[in-house]
Amino acid sequence: MLMKTLQQLRRMIVVVVGFTVLAIGVAMIVLPGPAFIVIPTGLTILAAEFVWARNLLKRMKDKMKRAPGEDIGRRNNDTRID
Repeated sequence: MLMKTLQQLRRMIVVVVGFTVLAIGVAMIVLPGPAFIVIPTGLTILAAEFVWARNLLKRMKDKMKRAPGEDIGRRNNDTRID
């Protein structure tokens, strides 16, 4: 009984802290601050309890790994008309 209560307490703390950090990160999108660091931190905390947070964090990591090498949507500046 006590172990179940402690597990529930831990989960509640993870949820509150995770969503608080995530909300601060989202606010930092329009406010000054490192949103690109705080949002993944909040998702990492939430990923300890939620599969959707794990999946979203994985997608973000995959996009960050791919982003530097992709030229999708960029113009080719090699061809200039003089």
